[in-house]
Amino acid sequence: MTEPIEPNKEVIPAFGYELIREELLHDLLGKDAPDILYWAGKRLARKYPLETEEDLFSFFIEAGWGNLTKNLENKKEIQYELTSELIQKRCKEKAHATFQLEAGFIAQQIEQKKEVICETFEHPRKKGGKVLFTVKWDKKDNIHT
Repeated sequence: MTEPIEPNKEVIPAFGYELIREELLHDLLGKDAPDILYWAGKRLARKYPLETEEDLFSFFIEAGWGNLTKNLENKKEIQYELTSELIQKRCKEKAHATFQLEAGFIAQQIEQKKEVICETFEHPRKKGGKVLFTVKWDKKDNIHT
């Protein structure tokens, strides 16, 4: 049984999304695509600041980026995991698949909350069909200094 579509929610076919994301953007941006997408993700995060970590998880679902969950957090890093059927397919079929848009978005959201400069590293797990993200920071890298 399929779930009912909420009123005022548009459904975009995954194929169309993937055409733009994995084909067109890479053709337009060339070898610089991962770097540009990372900074684009940071810019999006500044346009859509989120209050809580739950808001971050919800944003990922709303954006169609997948299901983001936190694996661990300590004094210097957070590890997240991103999963979805689309990510499984992308990991399996696309050798050049990048998740830098999501990485940049996460980095900026955490940077805004912790008020320290953050960097996020992506770790696609092609066999597992998921992406792990590691957000790192140094408390000495305060954004206000």
